[in-house]
Amino acid sequence: MAFHPGPVRVGIDVGGTFTDAVAVDARTFELLGQVKVPTSHDHEDGVAHGILEALEKLRAEVGVEDVSFLAHGTTQATNALLEGDVATVGIAGVGTGFDAFATRRLSALGKMELAPGRRMPVRFAPVADLGVAGDAVDDLVKQGAEVIVAVEPFSVDDPEGERAVTAAARERGVLATATHEITGLYGLTKRARTAVLNAGIMPRMVSTADVVEASVQRAGITAPLMVVRGDGGVMSLPEMRRRPLLTALSGPAAGVAGALMGEKLSEGVFLETGGTSTDISVIRRGRVQVRHAHLGGHETYLPALDVRTVGIGGGSLIRFSGRAVTEVGPRSAHIAGLPYACFEPASALAGAKLATVSPRPDDPSDYVALELSGGRRCALTLTCAANALGVVPDDAYARAERESARLAMEPLAAALGVTVDEAARTVLEQAVKPVRTVVDGLVAEYRLNRPTLVGGGGGAAAVTPFLGAQSSHDWRIAAHAEVISPLGAALALVRESVERIVPSPSNADILAVRTEAESAVVAQGADPAGVEVDVTVDPQRNLVRAVATGATELRTKDRASTVDETAIRAEVARSIGVQPGEVRELDGTVQHRVFGAKARRAGFLGRFARPVEQVRVVDGEGVIRLHGTGSVIEHTDAGSAQARLATLADQHTRYGDGGSQAPAVWLLVGPKIADLSGVLDRDQLVALAGAEVKTRAADEPVVLILEDRR
Repeated sequence: MAFHPGPVRVGIDVGGTFTDAVAVDARTFELLGQVKVPTSHDHEDGVAHGILEALEKLRAEVGVEDVSFLAHGTTQATNALLEGDVATVGIAGVGTGFDAFATRRLSALGKMELAPGRRMPVRFAPVADLGVAGDAVDDLVKQGAEVIVAVEPFSVDDPEGERAVTAAARERGVLATATHEITGLYGLTKRARTAVLNAGIMPRMVSTADVVEASVQRAGITAPLMVVRGDGGVMSLPEMRRRPLLTALSGPAAGVAGALMGEKLSEGVFLETGGTSTDISVIRRGRVQVRHAHLGGHETYLPALDVRTVGIGGGSLIRFSGRAVTEVGPRSAHIAGLPYACFEPASALAGAKLATVSPRPDDPSDYVALELSGGRRCALTLTCAANALGVVPDDAYARAERESARLAMEPLAAALGVTVDEAARTVLEQAVKPVRTVVDGLVAEYRLNRPTLVGGGGGAAAVTPFLGAQSSHDWRIAAHAEVISPLGAALALVRESVERIVPSPSNADILAVRTEAESAVVAQGADPAGVEVDVTVDPQRNLVRAVATGATELRTKDRASTVDETAIRAEVARSIGVQPGEVRELDGTVQHRVFGAKARRAGFLGRFARPVEQVRVVDGEGVIRLHGTGSVIEHTDAGSAQARLATLADQHTRYGDGGSQAPAVWLLVGPKIADLSGVLDRDQLVALAGAEVKTRAADEPVVLILEDRR
């Protein structure tokens, strides 16, 4: 056993079948080791036992002693909601008159269907007098409520009533939550719905968190335990106990974090392919894309990744009409309980005959399988077709012996009356068609500029290489694709999102929301010097949103020894669509460099436009962190930045029938790229810029990047 003396980051992904764990060097981000153990659903300690087992196995194999960071992703919250395995929730409706009428209507949330035939168990009690809030709690407990949700109209402005109810519940040892603790947005029904879902999974999640924490402590690990959120960041365990719903829909979130941090993807589409499906998500300008999630058939205020799922995976079965391949998926070899044919030895496939199966009793019987000598059956899958065609890279997790893959495809090719290559291509074209539709839609929707496709998951090589060739996008398979999710957990950043409805927000209102988000991630262990806060102000919805991200430790990686100047310029040139010799260095700070080149915009219409300055910001590790088109670059210092931005903003603010629009602005300041592009008002923009530079030395270099809005 090797011994690793330095600090290590550990990531764990608790899946439905297996629990994967990885150890990553905290300074170099090198993968030191990976292990896999069965997920312990049936153990008395639940999934916590599998986590402990994975930790012990990882420490034994890697020799880990100094764990500086530990995070795990889990599907437990999602599964609880999908399966309807939730606690009975008691709604304590605070208020009199119209407020009482409004809260009483929330008892209808009991009709919310989580799974077929499984509704959200909801009880209701009014709270007309805060002095006897405990009576309502007692009444709800008598009705069978296990968790109390305090609900009051406009509690985001004055939470006194909700606090009285939660205090009374907690005094009695009853779990409780309140709508203002979940979100600062108006909309009583949507806010209450989100809080009820949060409460429904709270007992199960809190119990698991307690056992996991105890298991980690028994393993001798003192680093704080973090949990992956549904928006791709991580949160502390105390915060998870308060808002467990934030871990829902986190299945693909850890994988996206792995692509963002491990693969250094700044502009592209991440495709995480398992055996049955592919989760597709976008990374734009170095940021994941987040929206409010739908649960129980309704929109909530839960922030989660914008992920589109397609029923195509490495194990997808082929449907055959007798004359043609009609579809690939949605059923997989796993559902049918069959092994992949391409992973069989070639000798076993000699003389194999085509057969058809129904993966489940009610499924059509036109899914293809192979019948081997002795009557044993195996599945003809998308992975078999990809290997037969030779598009799977040699080092990919899904790689099979090509001889076996071609032998597996021969019976289908014979039935189609074509060659093995033609049969394999037909299967791949049919399979990637729905995937490409989603990818093309996301590229257009988010206006991605020359995106890169990155494949992750064990089935990545069955989809991404062929899709990349068909779409003409650059593509690659993520390093260690099969453990991209635990890698993402190990490398993820602490994240917090704060949303407020503020009619005509003042500069002070916006700065207060920004400060709240920044303080929240610092309280969870993020290094204050590196916290980035993106602020968006939507004047039509009176919405102010601040999203803060930060690392839980200083990154001491020796970047100077890993940066290749030639490689940087080549990557910038590829991103812009020019030759490396056309790339110029325009500006920079100690932590970031700004490159540019004249080029036409990507896409068909770009061919007819005049070349404009394309800008790329590269960080100290050589990763492109920001894409810009037609940008204005201004070098200044922290002491002058706010005043200089005010002047530039005046010059570039646009005026029209809908009012004024300030330019999109980014600041390179210290280790951060301050993204102020979500702010349209000139004065708010200048105020936020002041907040970004106020703690910096007056003579510290700052680069302003401005873009006119199109």
